[in-house]
Amino acid sequence: MTSLTFLGATGQVTGSCYLLETGSRRILLDCGLFQGSKETEKQNGVDFSFDPAGIDAVVLSHAHLDHCGRLPKLVKDGFKGKVFLTEASFHLLELMLTDAVHLQLRDTEWENKRRQRAGKKLLEPLYELEDVEALLKLRQAVAYEKEKEIFAGLTVSFHEAGHILGSAIVRLRINDHDDHDNVKTLVFSGDLGNPKSPLMRDPAILTEADVLLLESTYGDRDHKPLENTLDELRETLAEAAKSGGNVIIPAFAVGRTQDLIYWLGKIQRQGGLPQQQIYLDSPMAIRASEIYADHAHLFNCDDTEFTKIAPRGWQAWLNGLIYSQTPEESMAVNRIAGGAIIIAGSGMCNGGRIRHHLKYNLWRRNAHIIIAGFQAEGTLGRTIVDGKKKYLKILGSEVNVAARIHTLGALSAHADQSQLLHWASNFKTSPRLYLIHGEKTAALSLQTCFLRTGGWHAEIPRVGEKITF
Repeated sequence: MTSLTFLGATGQVTGSCYLLETGSRRILLDCGLFQGSKETEKQNGVDFSFDPAGIDAVVLSHAHLDHCGRLPKLVKDGFKGKVFLTEASFHLLELMLTDAVHLQLRDTEWENKRRQRAGKKLLEPLYELEDVEALLKLRQAVAYEKEKEIFAGLTVSFHEAGHILGSAIVRLRINDHDDHDNVKTLVFSGDLGNPKSPLMRDPAILTEADVLLLESTYGDRDHKPLENTLDELRETLAEAAKSGGNVIIPAFAVGRTQDLIYWLGKIQRQGGLPQQQIYLDSPMAIRASEIYADHAHLFNCDDTEFTKIAPRGWQAWLNGLIYSQTPEESMAVNRIAGGAIIIAGSGMCNGGRIRHHLKYNLWRRNAHIIIAGFQAEGTLGRTIVDGKKKYLKILGSEVNVAARIHTLGALSAHADQSQLLHWASNFKTSPRLYLIHGEKTAALSLQTCFLRTGGWHAEIPRVGEKITF
């Protein structure tokens, strides 16, 4: 008998992790960080509910930290199996985890200095650099659409998810009893991309499954029409140029940053980009952009001009793009009072250089803050979007919220409600459907839509719930 246990990203959008147990094997689908409020992030330090040494393999949907960020902890606690992932994720995973370990080691060091002065117990880092290095040795890349037998009676294949470079819909075929008539198929959507993405190909269409795990990040809404969003972006840039303020854009280093650079370059070619200086203030995003350029063959081919220029790099596409690598360069950007576009991480404003730029710009009435991605509950980005607080505490300072806040949902890298429903409608028979990776309101809304439009009952699992099939 095969079972699946839901261990994360149920009722919330982070901490993706699912335990598949066949007759003789135990496989994890993803092993991601919990991100958001301090209470949410405490879950990262909790012991796994299973023995990591008993896990035979991990199948990774993509390289965002909420899907891969606890893999080094898994190794630290005893995991020695293979990590199967796509070829592009193979390269992005090293970037993401190396950056993550340096950030968490730094944060742990700062927190321990504070605790030491207060006479409190010191914290242990979630994992060390050596754990990341050990994990990276376990990677095994698999090409899209290739069926790979990872164990006897268990095969995996990756299919384009269209979310970020290397993102995949995962299909597992399970044959517990060496009986060709008894093969069970599990499909895990990973994070499904927005088909309007300028860079990524559309999510692949799958038609058969016995069990379907479907993300529901935007299960309660549809994105604004893309053209309307791009018009709003053009108007925001023009207004900021007229008032002399900066445009601050929190962006995820992998995926959102590259989409933004594409659209800014497109607007520039149409004569609608008045700003002459565009700063990418994130070493991680700069390296991710280089990896994207190295894999330009995976982009969609809708824009022939871009596909010709892309292999030469992003600065060839967007004139005036300046890479800000060092802390000194970042501090120099902080001193710019107006006239610039500043893209920095983290995407939810919970850490990184974006907090400095918000501290120096959020109080300026002529500044504009563009939110172009999902903001989880408990994050600074969500607080800014909700607009309920006039003052925010940022890096020890009380900052007045006076800047204009813009939310550009159509630039999201996630499929919206209608797109999720359409993608799932391609399955010939209705598999057992479980809605994951979404806040409760989003999952409940999508559940209602499935029932109303096709009489398809979707279940919303609880953390720790186990199903068999």
